[in-house]
Amino acid sequence: MLFNSYAFWLFLALVWGVYRLLPHRGQNILLLLASYYFYSCWDWRFLPLILTTTLVNYLTALGIERSNDKKKHHWLMVISAAVSLGLLGFFKYWGFFIESTAEMLTCLGFHANISTLSIILPVGISFYTFQTLSYTIDVYRGKTKATRSLPDFALYVAYFPQLVAGPIERSSSLLPQITHPRPKHTVNFSEGLYLILLGLFLKVVVGDNLGFIADGIFRAQRHEITGTDALVGVYCFAFQIYGDFAGYSSIARGVSKWLNIDLMTNFRMPYLSRNPSDFWQRWHISLSSWLRDYLYIPMGGNQCSTIKIYRNLMLTMLLGGLWHGAGWTFIIWGGIHGLILCIYRALPHSVKLPGFWGRVLATVWFFHVVCFTWLFFRADNLAQAWDMLTLIFTQQEMTYLSRYGLGMLAFFCAPLMIYEIWLEQKHTLRRLEVVHWGWRAAAYCYLVSMLILFPPQVFGQFIYFQF
Repeated sequence: MLFNSYAFWLFLALVWGVYRLLPHRGQNILLLLASYYFYSCWDWRFLPLILTTTLVNYLTALGIERSNDKKKHHWLMVISAAVSLGLLGFFKYWGFFIESTAEMLTCLGFHANISTLSIILPVGISFYTFQTLSYTIDVYRGKTKATRSLPDFALYVAYFPQLVAGPIERSSSLLPQITHPRPKHTVNFSEGLYLILLGLFLKVVVGDNLGFIADGIFRAQRHEITGTDALVGVYCFAFQIYGDFAGYSSIARGVSKWLNIDLMTNFRMPYLSRNPSDFWQRWHISLSSWLRDYLYIPMGGNQCSTIKIYRNLMLTMLLGGLWHGAGWTFIIWGGIHGLILCIYRALPHSVKLPGFWGRVLATVWFFHVVCFTWLFFRADNLAQAWDMLTLIFTQQEMTYLSRYGLGMLAFFCAPLMIYEIWLEQKHTLRRLEVVHWGWRAAAYCYLVSMLILFPPQVFGQFIYFQF
């Protein structure tokens, strides 16, 4: 059941209609049942998996809070992490590690005939695993109280707007909104509508239309495209993944607004970044902040020697790449981002370009740095990534395909980037909500007309469902 299907909006209308009539406890039960139904629409066989993760973290957190024994706290935390990460590792990484081991043995001259299991990746497992882990870790650290209500905690884990692709919510933010009564007769309808329309525009108009071009270029054989085509394909994918994932996050936040629950902002104009640190404060904010708080800082963060800081950055980004997928392309993508963080950290402040045009050049340059990393993220394998990179630097030739792709990029992305630059100058994501109603109406008409007049040739599944 996808956000861009009629079935989802009918489902949401039914839930919302009943939701407003119920008291607080009834609302939570309804949302929990709706969340499990939403998840089971993908594959009901994986419901026991999310139930197991929920129950283990609920019980271990309660055990930690009810005991004064530090040793017991430690072992309960180990059990929680072992079960959560063990399930994630088996379903997501088992085949990858077995195949990589077989390839390594073959390279060393051994005959490796290792059979692998064909394991279906449960949708959203990376997201709800990290969400439950952050809860148990925060209870272990004494930063949050363990909830006594199993249904409330289960809803925190399975809350359907953000279940399958985030944002990865912290218990300190989402749980209190679940456990405490919410307003019944007041709904932030206008903000929710804005977020949903913007999200649909990003996903359907930008992401899916440019994704059709990117997918065609990345599926082509090397001799069928030029370096310019390959470069256009990378540009299209850069906006495909942004429109796809930021669109999902925006829709999730808008739907949640209608339920009087606030989800965190997961994207903040990432392609206006001028350096890697700024980029990771704007892109997939819930994951980057999770990696910072639960991995980078515990390893020492910036409070250690320079060599160890670089080590911490590299390990964090390598694991961040592995989180995205079981493949060497994702690991290399994370490694390149780690290397970029290290390089920018080592550069003296004096190399920064001053003034307005300096900021523009830094933004354009770093956008291309990010696009370079996207090539590895999107490529099916390392050989394809290398072939396309070679083409980009050796066979630049404008073709009909590249001209068409550049035209579509300008048509779909130029208005979006102008709007984001305006928001950046106003220092707020909600500026459109307070301008004159005429401008607001014009913006909404533009979003709706683009959705109606320029539907994609193929409606793509949300990219981050596979993570």
